[in-house]
Amino acid sequence: MSTTEGTTGLTETTYAELREIAARYPQARSGLLPMLHLVQAAEGCVTSEGIEVCAEILGITAAEVAGVATFYTMYKRRPVGDYHVGVCTNTLCAVMGGDLIFERLKEHLDVGNDETTTHEEGRRDITLEHIECNAACDYAPVMTVNWEFMDNMTPESATRLVDDLRDGTEVRSTRGPRICTWREAERVIAGFEDGRVDEGPAAGGPSLLGLQIARERGWTAPASGDTGSNGSTGSTGSTDGGTQ
Repeated sequence: MSTTEGTTGLTETTYAELREIAARYPQARSGLLPMLHLVQAAEGCVTSEGIEVCAEILGITAAEVAGVATFYTMYKRRPVGDYHVGVCTNTLCAVMGGDLIFERLKEHLDVGNDETTTHEEGRRDITLEHIECNAACDYAPVMTVNWEFMDNMTPESATRLVDDLRDGTEVRSTRGPRICTWREAERVIAGFEDGRVDEGPAAGGPSLLGLQIARERGWTAPASGDTGSNGSTGSTGSTDGGTQ
């Protein structure tokens, strides 16, 4: 397959960056995941051309690349809008209001799951998706915008959020960083810095509560190699030297 710009939707610059990613790893095929993110940064989703180019660079088959691209939900086979908005609908977030948020946004944006808003001149496009647990249960219900956290959401705040995104208003994650576009975020995930590393993420109160309690009560981690009488690491909590 020819790899010139004229025969693929990817530019020569992107093709060189794909090679750069592959060269980072002792086994080039280990670079496939970030390479697919770079394809999404360039084209908005994983295209057939992107699959072919990744396969050629890595010396594997297009079927092997496609198998990865279709296994992970973070890789999209249809173009994503300017912003990917995810609503956690796993158990805790759902109980705390995630289901209501998702239903409200579907109605407000007039889209279904994994669908993109109809393009309007002067407005940004949004792709809405219900997503699985983001390991952020201490902030439930949680949403993400291009994988940045939006914590403690409500149907009302979620509606304001998507309206701001569509209008081009600057939005910040509740943990710090400015929200960039989908393609910009995908480029960062592929390993190319955007200069925003110092904007976040930052740990908030709920995430640090356990550490605070430990400090108040004088709890510390056991020293390396420290074992109790039963051979387990750390203190048994016994007051008699562990002889019971």
